[in-house]
Amino acid sequence: MTTAKTRPLKTWSIAGDTRRKPTEYEAVTGRFHYHFNRRPAPFDLDPGSPINRWYLKHREGSPLQAEDWEGFRDPAALNYRRYIALQHDREVYAEGVVDHYETLGGDDKLDPGWIETLSRIYAPARYLLHVLQITSLYVGQLAPSAYITNAAFFQAADELRALQWIAYRAKSLSLNHDIQLANSEAARRIWETDEAWQPARETLERLLLAYDWGEAFTALNLVVKPALDALFNESFVELAGDHGDGLTAALLSESRVDTTRNQAWHAALARYALSADSTNRAVIEGWIEGWRPRAERAVEGLAAALPDPDAVRERAARSVAAFTAQWAD
Repeated sequence: MTTAKTRPLKTWSIAGDTRRKPTEYEAVTGRFHYHFNRRPAPFDLDPGSPINRWYLKHREGSPLQAEDWEGFRDPAALNYRRYIALQHDREVYAEGVVDHYETLGGDDKLDPGWIETLSRIYAPARYLLHVLQITSLYVGQLAPSAYITNAAFFQAADELRALQWIAYRAKSLSLNHDIQLANSEAARRIWETDEAWQPARETLERLLLAYDWGEAFTALNLVVKPALDALFNESFVELAGDHGDGLTAALLSESRVDTTRNQAWHAALARYALSADSTNRAVIEGWIEGWRPRAERAVEGLAAALPDPDAVRERAARSVAAFTAQWAD
């Protein structure tokens, strides 16, 4: 008979009654958000202060509910140390790709029509990525568990990484072509006035107003981002290859590696929410119904400026459907 004196002690209380040592991922992530569902208010301030009212309304008050969000896990199990090591290796690879293509040369041989497409669609995509980055940070800031927060923050870093490579590529292209390719003001004018960008711009700027954390997660990661990632990291990659622009294709393909990793946690969190509370399905589907037409209009507007718009739209639709099948069934 085991006595209280000889009973094995729990190694870490954070692991609950499992009598096991937590992983490094769990040790630095689990129950980090002391302020979620805290009474009478999340933070040690006046309960009526703006920040407390904001979190109570848009996080605790979200229609997306689970008894315990701590049960979610990022399939990649990333913490800061592992993320930095992972992306360091990705950057070394990307820099090698750049060196390879720049040694080969060839930018001066690119078709003027393709350069115009890069100037109109590729270079202004930095603004699109900024919105995806900001929204990822917002989802992470309001998330009810650090397991969600960390995944969202790492995703925001991925968007910044992709944005920086677009800026680099625009600069390198400007050395052989129109200097305006590297001009942020020129790209901003296209973003603000070009008819191809206006549906996407409206969708993305509305995304910044999705204050409920559950809606922000759903709109960003289950609707808008999958559609736009498919357009740029799949269709645009093929177009770049068809036009002999191997470096642009390679850099966008590199971003697709991050997209695939992020979609794994998006699907995992959606599945977790559906299993945690049966009412969440109607909530998520309601948000998707509202956001899907906006995402489709964004793709349609940009596709219209590309060769074979129908193929681009169909490719995006297939990609989004394949991703949705990972969590919705």
